[in-house]
Amino acid sequence: MASSPGSDPDIAAIRAAAGRIAGHAVVTPLLESPAVNARLGGRLLVKAEPLQRTGSFKFRGAFNALAQLDAAGRRAGVVAWSSGNHAQGVAAAAQALGVPAVIVMPSDAPAIKLANTRDYGAEIVLYDRAREDREAIGRRIASERGARIVAPYDEPWVIAGQGTCGLEVASQADERGVRLDALLIPCGGGGLTAGCCLALAATSPATAVMSVEPEGFDDTRRSLAAGERLANAPGATSFCDSLLAPMPGEITFAINRRHLAGALAVGDSDVAAAIAFAFSAFKLVVEPGGAVALAAVLAGKLDIAGRCVAVVASGGNVDRSSFSDALANAPG
Repeated sequence: MASSPGSDPDIAAIRAAAGRIAGHAVVTPLLESPAVNARLGGRLLVKAEPLQRTGSFKFRGAFNALAQLDAAGRRAGVVAWSSGNHAQGVAAAAQALGVPAVIVMPSDAPAIKLANTRDYGAEIVLYDRAREDREAIGRRIASERGARIVAPYDEPWVIAGQGTCGLEVASQADERGVRLDALLIPCGGGGLTAGCCLALAATSPATAVMSVEPEGFDDTRRSLAAGERLANAPGATSFCDSLLAPMPGEITFAINRRHLAGALAVGDSDVAAAIAFAFSAFKLVVEPGGAVALAAVLAGKLDIAGRCVAVVASGGNVDRSSFSDALANAPG
């Protein structure tokens, strides 16, 4: 692979990634509803990454990383670990570029994410999320096969690729003549957050960027308050399966602590309500982890009255049963 840009990718790396993924990734729309704006008393823009290739933003970073493998690296292949969205992104990018891929996935990952990853041609190795270390498994496989590890968030080229989402938000808002007061981003390991922080710092510096996490997995929020990386407490649960990283990434946290204006946390009931709201108001299918930023606005964690706020809906790979439960239990 081409040499890493160091521990901190920059706006040049993000713009290079945008050129690299052009024609492969989707420039997803920034949705808006006059009825929603009237209800909230402000302007809400929703970046619709469920419409991205593979159903989440993860394809951006995965393709940016794999596209830079040299011929020997493409023959040796890649190894990744993921609960599902990074898995699908790497698998799809690998299929498009003719690269063998092994993905380490939890045995309790949503069935749709397991099935889609297999359909993209990747080899899946399952592990027990409660008792086994996915990184140790992945590193062993990579060592045995001489393959390149493509980490889900703590990887400069992946962060740069995810930053293209923020680059698009800023550009699309500018095209509408909109000044964004804030951008809210779902946060697990922090790759999307870090990439968007860098993109907005360069293109829309007046925009306050904030991370949003599930309650019990608000490691970035607590780490920002402590000034150091903190792990989540064992035993916490959430149905936001894509945001259950044990602690912030080393590279991502270094970026996010410099650029984030704040961090929010939402409960599963708020997320379920946001899933139903996205479907009814925007006709958009959003998975639990992808709905946390929207949930923060709807639950009043951030008052947007008289302001213009964008949220990233980061993915839409949700099992039918979880989606139908969210719709059925949504407040009338």
